[in-house]
Amino acid sequence: MRYAYGISAALLLAGGAAALSGIGTAGAQVAANDSQVIKAAAPRGIPMSFADLTEQLQPAVVNISTKQKVVVSNNPFAGTPFDGFFGNPGGGSQVRQAQSLGSGFIISPDGYIVTNNHVVAPGNRNATVESITVIMPDRTEFDATLVGRDAASDIAVLKIKSKKPLPHVKFGDSTSARVGDWVIAIGNPFGLGGTVTTGIISAIHRNTGQGGAYDRFLQTDASINSGNSGGPMFDLNGNVIGINNAIISPTGGNVGIGFAIPAEVAVPIVNTLRKGEKIERGYLGVQISPLTEDLAASLGLPKNRGEFIQSVVPGEGAAKAGIQAGDVIVKVNDREVTPDQTLSYLVANQPVGTKIPIELIRGGKTIKVTATLGERPSEEELATDSFDPDSEDPLGTEKDGSSTEATAKALGVSVVELTPAIARQLGVPSSQKGVVVSTVDPNSDAARKGIRRGFLIISVNRVPVNNVADLDKVINAAKQANREAVLLQIQRGARDPLFIAVRLNEN
Repeated sequence: MRYAYGISAALLLAGGAAALSGIGTAGAQVAANDSQVIKAAAPRGIPMSFADLTEQLQPAVVNISTKQKVVVSNNPFAGTPFDGFFGNPGGGSQVRQAQSLGSGFIISPDGYIVTNNHVVAPGNRNATVESITVIMPDRTEFDATLVGRDAASDIAVLKIKSKKPLPHVKFGDSTSARVGDWVIAIGNPFGLGGTVTTGIISAIHRNTGQGGAYDRFLQTDASINSGNSGGPMFDLNGNVIGINNAIISPTGGNVGIGFAIPAEVAVPIVNTLRKGEKIERGYLGVQISPLTEDLAASLGLPKNRGEFIQSVVPGEGAAKAGIQAGDVIVKVNDREVTPDQTLSYLVANQPVGTKIPIELIRGGKTIKVTATLGERPSEEELATDSFDPDSEDPLGTEKDGSSTEATAKALGVSVVELTPAIARQLGVPSSQKGVVVSTVDPNSDAARKGIRRGFLIISVNRVPVNNVADLDKVINAAKQANREAVLLQIQRGARDPLFIAVRLNEN
């Protein structure tokens, strides 16, 4: 089970538990003297028991276990800064055995099984999977073959051979799922086979903030725990509308917030993997950030509509279409870009080579372009470096800023001119433009956003900053325009520039 750690909160009602009396008409009244009373009939057809449905579905849900070989170094300092400092104490390495447990479900009579990729993937880079075993509800065991797996969507397909047709289930339509619908989860939490839990759909199109092309889940309060990964989430028609995948929990146990990969996402991936084909996804070639409140304020735009372009990959579709760092993409293929429908999701689920219309905002103006999608690289290839706030001080003893007191107070940072000597220390060309952060107010928003001494400010609100006077001028303009935040373009060493929205301090 993957965990998305969060903080849980309980609402305590004074006076203890509230008693419910009578089952009939249910409703919500907004005010005693309000004529606009919302009336709703009590749900009909709520099953007195899920036993009959469970009895039909349970035979198709299986336990999946792997045996893995893990190479462990005998050097206690391996992977640390002290590796090799004391020679090689312990020397060499040893091989250990490891196991993983999860769930899955059979989707065809000839033995194709769907599960999560992380259930059957190596536990770490030093591990290899030696065998995969599928255990049926009647404890019959099969050796399984890995047909295909996809790390980005966390989906894998297995195959077992049986002399007789196997019980199986089918996918349903997750697009018709509604908040409040009953769901049933079957799996093997904590290795306890054949466990059934029920609940409702708590949310659809849930973005957990983990990023990526498939951060779009069905949320449920049905109990899901470690070992439920890869198991099915059924609707009351017995169709699989989700693959149980992750939970939010501060303790590692169920707190009523679980996530399932929607069938609408899973089905095309499963079908492709069954055919032995490669998963290809559309790729625009941009690094993006959500349009947070501060970022939106710095741009003078409404929040939660669109995504901000941090950088553009040369030679890819975005660059060829004229998309620039600092743009805000608000529509893709006539579909709004929102927190529930992210740019990554909209692009990755388009075929490679597709030409898509894109609407973006640049400098307050709406621009429309057409981009041809390339092929999305692997998740490992997409990983990028981030700023390291704990690295060595590149400015030596130069600590006094030369920006005006008003600018330093408003922005929370002081800056100095970029001299050839400082450019060498920062590892940037002598032709580099910008000003260098020399001090940061620890109580400022700039400090909270990770801005550190030695960072370069190369633009503010997309206006180039070549010297301290330029910085003072653009900060004064932002204050006069009553902007609550400004958009800084920051560079650290030879890394790609990054946009950071910083709230201005009140004078």
